[in-house]
Amino acid sequence: MERLEPVLEREQPRLVVVPGDVNSTLAAVLTAVKMGIPLAHVESGLRSFDRTMPEEINRVVADDFSDMLFVHSEEALENLRAEGIAAERAHFVGNTMIDSLVAVEGRFRAAETARRLGARPGEYLLVTLHRPALVDGPLLAETMAQLALLACELPVVFPVHPRTRKMLAESETGSGLILTDPLGYIDFLSLEAEAKAVLTDSGGVQEETTFLGVPCFTLRENTERPVTIHSGTNRLLGLDPARIAEILPALEIGRPRLPAPPLWDGHAAERAAAVVAASMLGE
Repeated sequence: MERLEPVLEREQPRLVVVPGDVNSTLAAVLTAVKMGIPLAHVESGLRSFDRTMPEEINRVVADDFSDMLFVHSEEALENLRAEGIAAERAHFVGNTMIDSLVAVEGRFRAAETARRLGARPGEYLLVTLHRPALVDGPLLAETMAQLALLACELPVVFPVHPRTRKMLAESETGSGLILTDPLGYIDFLSLEAEAKAVLTDSGGVQEETTFLGVPCFTLRENTERPVTIHSGTNRLLGLDPARIAEILPALEIGRPRLPAPPLWDGHAAERAAAVVAASMLGE
């Protein structure tokens, strides 16, 4: 906030656009609103209904103070209505994160990251875990033990988040797991696209796998992206490592995959920009 304020003072923007739900999002919101600068929030209306998650607080504050709320799903619109936010502030534009994925699809499809790591395309489970509730306590060791058991039947590729790596240094990681350093965007999308399934506690990964049509299992009690569950690609396992054992049986049964959610087509940012332009021209 201290470093952003002089930038806004110097540039005098007519609008500040903030994405997502991280702490820097909250900082930008508070700085802009205290300076009287209009705000727009991208990925508005997402709710896990778990106020113990810092991201949930950041989302609610960003939406409350924003003049334009760019929404990516019908559920998000319903959340805003329930909170009494005026309908004219919300704009259903689609998912900007899918824009990023579509823009680099040719690159990650050609990357062959799985082969470089010694895994066969379509024959491994991709894992990404980083949330404190899962990795900062005894659940991490239980999770690694379950992954080691699963790896006896299906290889497990696990790019390890720095927070998770720090905790793993104090526990037994087990055998049969391919643990790597964190990967860049292209390499990670390459692994996602070629995975048999994904186990995650990430919100963004739930959306990417839905667009890619890859089965996703989420090791959380809730999700702020229920559209991924309704699309048939994502399943909540709860905060229970023992349920990792359900992954292989679920993959054998399979689930019908629905089309990608409406407006997850690579053009969400264009629609958001059009709303901004229309607003500016109307001033």
